[in-house]
Amino acid sequence: MTALRQATEVVDPVPGASAPHLPQQPDLVQLLTPEGERVEQPDYSLDISDEELRSLYRDLALVRRWDVEATALQRQGELGIWASLLGQEAAQVGAGRALADGDMAFPTYREHGVAWARGVDPLDVMSLFRGVDNGGWDPVARRFNLYTIVIGAQCLHATGYAMGVQRDGSEDAVLAFLGDGATSQGEVNEAMVFAASFAAPVVFFCQNNQYAISVPLERQTRIPLYQRAAGFGFPGVRVDGNDVLAVLAVTRAALQAAREGQGPTFIEAFTYRMGAHTTSDDPTRYRLASELEEWKLRDPIARLKAHLSRDGIADAAFFESVDAEGDELAARIRTGTVEMPDPAPSSMFEHVYAEQTPPLAAQQAEFEAYHASFEGGVER
Repeated sequence: MTALRQATEVVDPVPGASAPHLPQQPDLVQLLTPEGERVEQPDYSLDISDEELRSLYRDLALVRRWDVEATALQRQGELGIWASLLGQEAAQVGAGRALADGDMAFPTYREHGVAWARGVDPLDVMSLFRGVDNGGWDPVARRFNLYTIVIGAQCLHATGYAMGVQRDGSEDAVLAFLGDGATSQGEVNEAMVFAASFAAPVVFFCQNNQYAISVPLERQTRIPLYQRAAGFGFPGVRVDGNDVLAVLAVTRAALQAAREGQGPTFIEAFTYRMGAHTTSDDPTRYRLASELEEWKLRDPIARLKAHLSRDGIADAAFFESVDAEGDELAARIRTGTVEMPDPAPSSMFEHVYAEQTPPLAAQQAEFEAYHASFEGGVER
């Protein structure tokens, strides 16, 4: 916990000495170099078995395969939109695997890797982006809240939930996900004020992927994001978001501090969005191809694969088996997505309230009568 307390005292060089969106940034907690070599961090030691390392690689590879297939499905008209996590797999899987069974996670709309780590079926996420439902998983059972489209709103939800956990006397913690752009939202800052004031057991996990859609980081802040936590009175730490081991270790430490009553922590996972903001975005309009190529050298999956291969933890047969599993997963996602039945039009009136109100019942009746007025009950 000492490292978390001291992290707020570290001061970076003034932004501008080197462009903040480039990967040469100081004060990163890192356990695995881009070349796949282990680095010792006394404050964030990680005791991890070979089997756990292979499992992390499998997570990263399968989540990326899911993402690739979902992007293709959207391009083919099978999804309304898709928010890619390409390049951010380590940040999400590492944070997701740091959660204990009783902990609760509050995602944005891009945390497919965290959903995977919490045991959510990919098809239950795909149904949301296909417009079949609002998310097909049980947030209580999975300890993973439904996706939140409103930027930053989930941080208030997470803080309120954490305050409830605190009052219940539970030893669970809460993990709130947000992007770098969300730090400019009032709701995020309000959430951090409440979390600090009540020492709520919540960790704010910011995936700094360098762009708030098209706005680069240097246009968003004059200081590193993790240093903002000091202004709210709790520690901040920056971790290499492309290093799944460092993310796992730092997030575990922050969650444990929350459980022990030490209050919130702000984690800045310094990473990069290799793809578009969503499939409606064209990143070539606001960033250079050379920047993307530079970040590809820090690919989180290639990094862990290099470590596993160099240290003899995994062989070619293992990587081939993961690739084959990825193909099977992609096929299941494609078939399951295309075959999803459309919901009944009147189902939009269900579950709006715990009990249907008279005005809502009247609206539903009018809606159903309107549809019934067409031949076969379907508007043509």
